[in-house]
Amino acid sequence: MVENSSDDKIRNAVRENYAKVATTSSCGCGPTCCSNSSNSNLAADASIALGYSSEDVQSAPEGSNMGLGCGNPQAIAELKQGETVLDLGCGGGFDCFLASRKVGTDGLVIGVDMTPEMVSKARKNVRDSGETNIDIRLGEIENLPVADNSIDVIISNCVINLSPNKQRVFKEAFRVLKAGGRLAISDVIASTTIPEDIKKDLVLHAGCIAGASTQNEVIAMLKEAGFNEIRVKNKEESKSFIKDWAPGSGAENYVVSANIQAIKL
Repeated sequence: MVENSSDDKIRNAVRENYAKVATTSSCGCGPTCCSNSSNSNLAADASIALGYSSEDVQSAPEGSNMGLGCGNPQAIAELKQGETVLDLGCGGGFDCFLASRKVGTDGLVIGVDMTPEMVSKARKNVRDSGETNIDIRLGEIENLPVADNSIDVIISNCVINLSPNKQRVFKEAFRVLKAGGRLAISDVIASTTIPEDIKKDLVLHAGCIAGASTQNEVIAMLKEAGFNEIRVKNKEESKSFIKDWAPGSGAENYVVSANIQAIKL
């Protein structure tokens, strides 16, 4: 993949932001969205607002849930025993732990994150939990450290919008999925044209706002990557928490959370 300076700046801004999330009390899903993501009660409340159950939150190891995201990909993934699951941008491992319980000891969950501090945090959480079916890997979602045709299900929560090369992400997703494999992600998409001043703001890029693609763009990229049975469902109710991500920016007027599903035939 050929990089340009703009892509590098975006990726570095995102990596630096999530390094802070992993090591301090700052928040990643929006510049101010969680107030204190290290506070387990606030993180739990944030996750429940995103669509996770109280049981989900309580079952995950301490420190894995940082209240990040824009939805709940577990709700649409329909995970089954024995499946191999890939979590793009796994963070502290919250979705990995939830998925590991659904696929069981005969299954495998691979989490990939490009931020070393986040990978270290997730790996510690896995070690402390004693789970044996979770593998956390350092890598970029545009260049997945995963073998061809090896994954049953790909999940992700508010991560692909952060990539400066989303088409590459979807092509990589298609490459690693088995025939019949499925994509089940929650992400933000642009509901209207995003103003140029917001698009150029690296803080708002790292905050899951400035880099959002439109629904039509997402569908076109998925088709170009080779996917079929594409479904994109906007969740208008998500604007209630998006407005808190960057108060005063009007983010809720430009982006909305969506469930995105597709199949590799």
